Amino acid sequence: MKHRIVVLGAGYAGAYVAGTLARRLDVAEVGITVVNAEPDFVQRLRLHQLAAGQEISAPPLADVFAGTGVRLRLARVTAVDPERRVVAIAESDGASGRGRGDGGSGGDGAITYDTLVYALGSRGATHGVPGVTQHAFDVAARSSALRLRACLDGLDARGDGGSVVVVGDGLTGIETATEIAESRPGLSVTLVARRELGAPLSAGARGHLRRACDRLGVTVLEHTGAAAVEAGRVLCVDGSVLASDATVWTAGFAVAPIAATAGLDVAADGRIVVDRTMRSVSHPDVYAVGDSAHAIGDSGLPLPMSCASAGYTGRQATAAIVARLTGGKVTHTGLEYVGNHISLGRLDGVLQMVDHDAKAKPRFLGGRKAARIKAGILRMSLWTTSHPTFGLPTRRHRLATAPPAPTTKAAVRPVENANGEATRG
Repeated sequence: MKHRIVVLGAGYAGAYVAGTLARRLDVAEVGITVVNAEPDFVQRLRLHQLAAGQEISAPPLADVFAGTGVRLRLARVTAVDPERRVVAIAESDGASGRGRGDGGSGGDGAITYDTLVYALGSRGATHGVPGVTQHAFDVAARSSALRLRACLDGLDARGDGGSVVVVGDGLTGIETATEIAESRPGLSVTLVARRELGAPLSAGARGHLRRACDRLGVTVLEHTGAAAVEAGRVLCVDGSVLASDATVWTAGFAVAPIAATAGLDVAADGRIVVDRTMRSVSHPDVYAVGDSAHAIGDSGLPLPMSCASAGYTGRQATAAIVARLTGGKVTHTGLEYVGNHISLGRLDGVLQMVDHDAKAKPRFLGGRKAARIKAGILRMSLWTTSHPTFGLPTRRHRLATAPPAPTTKAAVRPVENANGEATRG
């Protein structure tokens, strides 16, 4: 019987892990299945552009995994049972459309695994603020970004302008506000910031960001937040009221409760607690990557939810899985977060590098060159995701003759010895 590897999610992290494992492991001995609700690859880093009205490429996952031996299952993950090694699924809305893989939609059911890679990512966090779910848009998923786009199209069609309020001063909020302001100059855009605009950036980068907002006509309200969202307005914690024809909620991200409900050890924010090799500390046959993983970087700090973290954690998990299944030595890949790239419309941006403690370095790069670098990174990310096995070693490793069967008892935790191999502790 083949060793069954199941990858939950085909975002930046999941697609990379699935493709790399397919290239490195012998297909005669390993079966790889990817479960994803969407039939296409979603460029999440560009959803604010999609909402602003631009066309964003979305390659069908069936094409992405064609010829790799990876089986695509279009379904939503509803539960995970790590004791029985079973994933419960339900047919996704996109399963009846284009992009079916070898597995088709499959309907509701369950998938069993020997090794699980949990890469379900994150979604917008409401933080319990009243009215967000009912009255606000977000850019955390393709479907929600398209709903926002339709709303903005309607405001433009009215011809008398309209007001857009973006709540959240993180990178997503800044990029969304500036993108909408540049793409739709007829709309009035306000950014609600709970602290100083660009607080984590260097002084120079903060100044560049403020000038960009002024140039694009973005009104910035600092040191406040949203107390409630209603139809047509936002109530701020300082008592002010903002008229809003379209409220965009970008105040952070959160993970689904699936991992916590399953009994996996999770951090306070619900992300799966992993060791240095991205292996669950409570269930050693489960790996977590991307936004789903509470991983400690080389700086000693948890890696942030980001595309860069997806790459770091994906590479580490892949190396560990291949080594453990084939009897090799587990190596540690880099987990260093080096900086942030922020787009400010299509012609401007900020590149801010950080030090070992994740603090902004004094120097930064701003303007068109920073925008071109950010655009290049996005193009590279899309291309590498669309060609998951390109450039990888052609040698396929066979499994160890008698690989140790990992235990799923929560009371027994994996302990790494000097060679990176799992022992009982």
